[in-house]
Amino acid sequence: MNSRVPVSTQAGPHRDVVSVVRRHLAEPWRRPIARHTREAFESVRSWLEGDIILDSCCGTGESTRQLASRHPSMRVLGIDKSADRLSRHGDVSLSNYRLVRADVNDFWRLLAEQGITVARHCLFYPNPYPKSSQLRKRWHGSPAFPSLIALGGSLEVRSNWRIYLEEFAIALQTAGFASTITDLDEASTPISRFEAKYRASAQPLHALTATLTP
Repeated sequence: MNSRVPVSTQAGPHRDVVSVVRRHLAEPWRRPIARHTREAFESVRSWLEGDIILDSCCGTGESTRQLASRHPSMRVLGIDKSADRLSRHGDVSLSNYRLVRADVNDFWRLLAEQGITVARHCLFYPNPYPKSSQLRKRWHGSPAFPSLIALGGSLEVRSNWRIYLEEFAIALQTAGFASTITDLDEASTPISRFEAKYRASAQPLHALTATLTP
């Protein structure tokens, strides 16, 4: 992730979104789950009870801390694959959140396999992979997308590239879920320092929201 506006040859949503999503919905993902992610999952499994907020790809975990502060009665789990980014978080300052290093592709699958659902799922500024050839690297084009849906709850995806969210909305619609895209309120408190950088560079920021409960 970076603070620049994504540059892409796409003028709108990728034409293959629907076909890619249908394929992933129809074919179970059989890639072996990484051992370190399975161990990370087991380390927090007993802690994941009650109302859970999942902060996927949380980076340094600043957004996780903010979510925990705003929702003190809920348990907030931040997940990121980078040990370096997580190491910049410092001490966990609230008792209702944790940070784990894991591959979210596998972590979502483990949650889904165990029937664990979340009250809220946040994906703040995922890597947009803006090249047209990179559709399958975007979360809605990934084979992990069915697991994301299986987690249920209230989903929020934020991006500085509206096309990413428009594609996400098409993917959700293909799976049978409605969603809404809005512009973020410029007066609202940034969820992280990363979002603050976007604001400082005067980039328009957008949010997709959806309810994934059947």
